[in-house]
Amino acid sequence: MDLNRENIKKIRGLIIFTALLVVCLWQYDVVFSAIEFVFGVTFPFILGGAFAFVLNVPMNFIQRHLFPPNVTEKSKFMKKAARPLSMVAVILLVIGVVALVMLVLIPQLGSTLVTLGNSIQDFIPRVQKWAEDIFRDNAQISQWLANLDFDWNRIMEVGMSFFSSGAGNMLDSTITVARSIINGVTTFFIAFVFACYILLQKEKLNVQVRKVLYAFIPRGRAEAALEVFSLTYSTFSSFLTGQCLEAIILGTMFVIAMTLFQMPYALLVGVVISFTALIPIFGAFIGCAIGAFLIFMVDPIKALGFIVLFLVLQQIEGNFIYPHVVGNSVGLPSIWVLAAVSLGGSLMGVVGMLIFIPIVSVVYALFREIVYLKLKQQKIDPEEIEAEVKRE
Repeated sequence: MDLNRENIKKIRGLIIFTALLVVCLWQYDVVFSAIEFVFGVTFPFILGGAFAFVLNVPMNFIQRHLFPPNVTEKSKFMKKAARPLSMVAVILLVIGVVALVMLVLIPQLGSTLVTLGNSIQDFIPRVQKWAEDIFRDNAQISQWLANLDFDWNRIMEVGMSFFSSGAGNMLDSTITVARSIINGVTTFFIAFVFACYILLQKEKLNVQVRKVLYAFIPRGRAEAALEVFSLTYSTFSSFLTGQCLEAIILGTMFVIAMTLFQMPYALLVGVVISFTALIPIFGAFIGCAIGAFLIFMVDPIKALGFIVLFLVLQQIEGNFIYPHVVGNSVGLPSIWVLAAVSLGGSLMGVVGMLIFIPIVSVVYALFREIVYLKLKQQKIDPEEIEAEVKRE
């Protein structure tokens, strides 16, 4: 190999990279501690970026419809005020939705817990009687069932005692609790301010990012990176918008249908299903299980009817609503959606289920472009391959 300046530079870089890799593997605990420290410092800004990304979707919608170009071009004030007013409108909308849910859900949840306690008190003796009738030939089981005593008031006392003493014992002290609350509020405030700055200065930040990329990366790679960023943003925003709208429609359908069929907990179950439906594939079934349990405590027959209603509405939503609302916004086949949800749930829980579908969709789209580019270089038509498979 010719030891010119370029090759010496590559060899030096390879040696430095190898040395750093060996040190990282040797002192992996120090490396993990450093990564944890950096993540802790940058977490408010990461959270703020996530807030900005989520709020940017409705903010763009409001700005596009309330402040169209034909309005902002006529007035300099409207042009400058369009972005801040749209951001304030989105923040007020989010606060209003949270307040509405709390005002509606908390009283409903309180009355539900009271009713559920009474239902359990009535339901457990019926189950005992049913079990005694089944196992009447077995003296030992019958005697054990007869000796069972479910005191709901005693259960509530034990639960309150745990939260007042047991849960308190798990915390070091009141100072630790206060410090955690202060840290959480501070983190949220920094993230919120950072998100507002991103939303107000997103064009300026876009220009700055492009300058940095073009300054340190060759132009071709910088343009490729920008295309990946653009694809990632469009995929995530489409998925987020469609998933939220679909969850709201599904929850509304359940509230209306359960009210018409006079099923208990219509509003509570509808809100629960709306939130759980944000989890792709499995979320609605989690809401169904919670709703069926609540209704079962009141009326087992209506719980069975609720399950039938869920299956019917799920088919309507899956075949007619979801394809039109979400459609192929992420451009990912069903089998890869299932794989993305399973992988995301295993690695990061519920959050992983939400973010891994757009991530896998971006990877799938990029890999598809690479495959088509390679086929084009080899002068192979993809449609001919598809036609050949269909003939077989």
